Amino acid sequence: MNLTQIVMIPGLLCTDDLYRDQIASVPSCGVLVADTTSDRTIAAMAERLVEVAPDRFLLCGLSMGGYVALEVMWIAPERVTDLVLMATSAKADTAEQTAMRRRLVTLAHDKGIAAVAEILSDRLLGPNGRTDPQLRRRIVAMAEAIGADIFARQQEAIIGRRDQTSLLPCIDVPTTVLAGIHDQIISPDRSREMAAAMPASTLDLLDGVGHMVTMEAPDAASAVIRRHLQRDASVAPYQLVAGPKL
Repeated sequence: MNLTQIVMIPGLLCTDDLYRDQIASVPSCGVLVADTTSDRTIAAMAERLVEVAPDRFLLCGLSMGGYVALEVMWIAPERVTDLVLMATSAKADTAEQTAMRRRLVTLAHDKGIAAVAEILSDRLLGPNGRTDPQLRRRIVAMAEAIGADIFARQQEAIIGRRDQTSLLPCIDVPTTVLAGIHDQIISPDRSREMAAAMPASTLDLLDGVGHMVTMEAPDAASAVIRRHLQRDASVAPYQLVAGPKL
């Protein structure tokens, strides 16, 4: 029997709550939430994922999770049946982005991680989510669970990641690139470029949505995952395996 499982990779400052609604929407599937809190490089995060993932899996990553997902496609492409890249980019950091990341790390240590999350929320969320107090509380709660030290480690991992653009034409598994039209963190132009470069990709752009597509548009993000799952009628029993308790 060919068992389908899903590996979901959180983004920067995110826990498994990022995928809460998507996990709930596939109750009959095996779901592994990758650990992005223990390693100092994107490559090491990908290696850790591959070590614990099933033999074959549908891979989803949002933002930093997308960087890790693309790294998995370098080291174990034969293991991935389908790919969902959300609000992410294949390009390496620019000098301006790196400087901003380090300013945020300094702020997190000086003012606390919750202060950073509050500031970021205005940029993370699109016009439909920016005024939603529940979404803002969830973002702050995830950040507090991660903490300033892990935030700093994740930022350095992002800064040191390699450019993935040369990989894109080699990715031939069914892929959906999903992004919010109002994303202020990663321009939806990056999603258009990625989709155009991958031979088996579909581009979904969501109006009114910013960077946090799984939280801002949970039904749309869940529908994308289910669409990929429909390619395989046999699914593994449900399980949620999270990273280490923080």
